[in-house]
Amino acid sequence: MITFEKIRWKNFLSTGNQFTEINLALDSEAKFSKNSTTLIVGTNGAGKSTVLDALTFSLFNKPFRKISKGQLVNTVNEKDCMVEVEFSIGSTEWKVVRSIKPNKFEIWRDGSLMDQAASANDQQKWLEQNVLKMNYKSFTQIVILGSSAFVPFMQLTASNRREVIEDLLDIKIFSSMNGLIKDKIRLIREEIKTFELKKESLNDKVEMQENFIEELEQQGKGRIEDNETKIKTLGIEVNTHLEKNEMIQGDIDDLTKQQELLTGATKKLRELGNLKGKISNKVSNITKEHKFFTEHTVCPTCEQDIAEDFRINKIADAQTKAKELQSGYKELEEAIKNEEEREHQFTALSKEITTLTHGISKNNTRISGCQRQIRDLESEIQKLTEQLADRNTEHEKLTTFKDKLSSTYEELSSRKDTISYYDFMYSLLRDGGVKTKIIKKYLPLINQQVNRYLQKMDFYINFTLDEEFNETVQSPIHEDFSYASFSEGEKMRIDLALLFTWREVARMKNSVNTNLLIMDEVFDSSLDGMGTEEFLKIIRFVIKDTNIFVISHKPDMHDKFESMIRFEKVKGFSRMAEG
Repeated sequence: MITFEKIRWKNFLSTGNQFTEINLALDSEAKFSKNSTTLIVGTNGAGKSTVLDALTFSLFNKPFRKISKGQLVNTVNEKDCMVEVEFSIGSTEWKVVRSIKPNKFEIWRDGSLMDQAASANDQQKWLEQNVLKMNYKSFTQIVILGSSAFVPFMQLTASNRREVIEDLLDIKIFSSMNGLIKDKIRLIREEIKTFELKKESLNDKVEMQENFIEELEQQGKGRIEDNETKIKTLGIEVNTHLEKNEMIQGDIDDLTKQQELLTGATKKLRELGNLKGKISNKVSNITKEHKFFTEHTVCPTCEQDIAEDFRINKIADAQTKAKELQSGYKELEEAIKNEEEREHQFTALSKEITTLTHGISKNNTRISGCQRQIRDLESEIQKLTEQLADRNTEHEKLTTFKDKLSSTYEELSSRKDTISYYDFMYSLLRDGGVKTKIIKKYLPLINQQVNRYLQKMDFYINFTLDEEFNETVQSPIHEDFSYASFSEGEKMRIDLALLFTWREVARMKNSVNTNLLIMDEVFDSSLDGMGTEEFLKIIRFVIKDTNIFVISHKPDMHDKFESMIRFEKVKGFSRMAEG
C-alpha cells in the first residue's frame, strides 16, 4: 500500500516563494477511526485545486489539468518552482522532488538520494514501474475524481481501459514479459537467419571441396605434365635470349675497344679551343697596335709627336708578329678539325653501344619473365604433387566441413524449436491469452462491486463490463442503455462506483492501493441531487483507511467534514488561510 504523508510546493502556479504544505496522512484524532475527511474551499483562482496539479506533477512530471509545463512556474517570481511529495510503502520512506528553473528530479529512499546517473526519462520509468507500480492513467482512476480535466474510465479508449485494469490486477508484468519474449523472438529469428546463411555457406564449401578432390584426382597429373612441358619451352626461350646476349656483348666489347682509341678527343678539343682563344686575343691586340701607329703621328694623350723611326718599327714589328700568328692559327684550326672528327666518332660509338645494351636489357626482362613463370609452374607442380601425395588432408577438410554443416543443422533445428516455444509463450501472454483469462476471472467480481456501489447510491441499474471493457446497462424498465445515454449526475454515480471498485480491487491485489482519495467539485454540479451527508456516509463506510479530500466552492458544508482547508489570494499570491 502507498501511504501518502505530505505534499509541499512553492512558486507553483499562483503560489509564491513560501512553501504551502498539506498533510496527506490519516488524522489520528479524527472522529471516525477508519477515514478522515477534509474539505478544501476557496474562490475561483484562489488555488484550491493546485494540490491536484502538484501531486501529479511531482509523481508523473505532468499537471492534472491541461497546463503546459512552462506555465507551472509562478509568473511573478519566474523561478524556483518546486514540489515535494513524501510517502511510504511498507517500512520504506520515499520522497520525490521535482523543480523547474532550475530543473531538478530527485528520488529519495529512507533519507538517501538515489543514483542520478540515469536520464530523467529512465528515472521516471523506474519510479512508475518499481515504486508506484502504476502510471498516470491508473493513478487518476483510483485517486482523483470529478474535475473537468479528469477522463472517467468509461470515456477512455479500449487500450487505455485495458492498461488501467492490467495495472490494478498486477498483470502488466505479463505485458513486460511479452515484450521481452518478443525481443527474444526477434533475436532468435536473427540467429536463424545467421545459421541459414552459415548453412548455405557450408553447403557451398562441401560442394566445392568435393569438386576439388575430384578435380585433384582426375586432372592433377595432367596439369603436372602440362606444366612440365611449359617449363621446357620456357627454358629453351631463356637459352635463346642468353645466346643473343652473348653475341650482343661481343659486339659491345669490339665497339668499346674502338672507343678507347678515341678517348681524350673531347679533352684535347677543349684545350685547342682555349689555345685558339688566346691566339685570337693576341691577333686582336697586334691589330689594334698596328692600327694605332699607322693612324697616329701625335700621341692623343700627351699631344707630343711620335718619333717616326719608333712608329715605323712598331708597325713593322706588328706586321711580323701577325704573319707568325696567322701561320700558327691555320695549323691550330686543322688540329681542331681532326679532334672534332674523333669526338664525332666517339659519340657515334657510344650511341651504338647504348642501343646494344638496351637490347641486352630487353632480353634480360624476357629472361626474368620466363624464369618467373618457370618458378610459378614449379610451385604449382610441387603443390599438385603434395596434394596428390596426401589426398587424406583434403578428405579431412571435407569431413570437417560436413561436421560443421551437421552441427549447423542441429543448431538451426534447436533455434526453430525454441522459437516455436517462444511463439507459444507469446500467444499466451498477448491480450487474448492468459491476461484475458485473469481478467475473465475478476470480471464477475468487478461487475458485482460496481452494482453494489450503484445500489448504495440509489441507482438501481445492472451495469456490466465485458472482456473488452464495453458496458451493457439494463434497468427494470429499459434495456440496452449505454453510459453516454445517462445524465451527467447519473454518469457521475457510475464513475464513482467504478472508482470505488478500482480501489477495492487494488486493495485486494495490494499493488496500487493507496490511502488517498481526492474529489474535485463533485458536490458543486453533478451530485446536487444526492445529499452531501448521504454521500459522505457512503465514502466513510465503503472506503477504508483513506484520507479523503473534497475540493468545493461551498464552504457552508464544513460541518459535514472533520477538517477544512481554505485557500485565499493575497496580493496576487495563493496561500492557505490561517485559522
